[in-house]
Amino acid sequence: MARVAELLPDFAAAAAEYDERAEIAVGHLEALHAAGADRAALPERVGGGGLGYRAFGELVRMLAKADPSIATIWTMHVGAGVALAELTADTLGPFFAAEFLAGRRFANALSEPASGNRFLNPQQEAHAVEGGWTLKGAKRFVSGAEIADYLLVNALVDGVPTFFGVVPDDSVIVVPIWDTLGLRATRSQLLDFDDTVLRTEFRGRAPGPGDFAVIPAGLPAISLGIADAALDALVAHARSRVILGKPLTHQQWVQHEVADVQTKLAAAHALYERGLTQADAGLPASFPTLVRAKYLANKVAVEVAQLGVRVGGASGYLKRSPIQRHLRDAEAGQLMAYSTEVLAGEIGREVLGVQPE
Repeated sequence: MARVAELLPDFAAAAAEYDERAEIAVGHLEALHAAGADRAALPERVGGGGLGYRAFGELVRMLAKADPSIATIWTMHVGAGVALAELTADTLGPFFAAEFLAGRRFANALSEPASGNRFLNPQQEAHAVEGGWTLKGAKRFVSGAEIADYLLVNALVDGVPTFFGVVPDDSVIVVPIWDTLGLRATRSQLLDFDDTVLRTEFRGRAPGPGDFAVIPAGLPAISLGIADAALDALVAHARSRVILGKPLTHQQWVQHEVADVQTKLAAAHALYERGLTQADAGLPASFPTLVRAKYLANKVAVEVAQLGVRVGGASGYLKRSPIQRHLRDAEAGQLMAYSTEVLAGEIGREVLGVQPE
């Protein structure tokens, strides 16, 4: 953790530049690997350092505060790498774990244009061929797709969601449509699979209890890190901006609004830490807690960032200000599966006792 912390000032200093160019900070990802972050995140049972949920969540939050695009790519990279090592543990798991530890790049290619948030339940059918199956279709928002050595892909095999490792080849096409509002440096591209072969030996089992749940554990931390950075930027601006002879911090409306968002942010942090602690203890309650943590973190991040724009005024609206970038990045968290709308429905039904249809 200390070695990663040493990298964060450089990550933060370059974040705006990479965002402006919509360019992946490959060197920063390589520095994370060299600092041991990948090894730490890989579970011990598949040859890694076995970082616990609380430590993993704190690492992602730290990264997201410095550069949320780096945090997003790294979380998805770890999610795909760990999943392939665990889901194929009885076959090629040691190979994928070794590649992950060697610094190869992994990416999640699960979300389909027609399946919405239900990325673990693909709608696209894979068709049997010699040596495996073929997939024809698209996967969207594949963070770090252009630098990935391996993809985690799913498709329906005989009507059952099935997971595969895929080595990108000429049949995997990056569709050049990337022109996003926030998290620009993730370059989370749309991939077109043109009869891509899903090889039998690269097939894995379905995710299950006991697997390291990287994505549910990591996504709330991305929004929390963005919110932390947005609040810091808001405070710095309010302290430096003088209105009628006094810093903006003396304005009562600013004090009241900051009290409101800071309290909500503290509550989101506490809920998230509770979910991570439950996950470390192996408690089934951890998943619903992390679901609520993502929901709250997504909404609070947007509230903090929006207040930053209000407090920043015209100067906060300028492109050179970090305030506008925090707002754009905060909005992206609400769209990551599961989106706040989907989570609200699930949480509401659970609280109200509405049985799923």
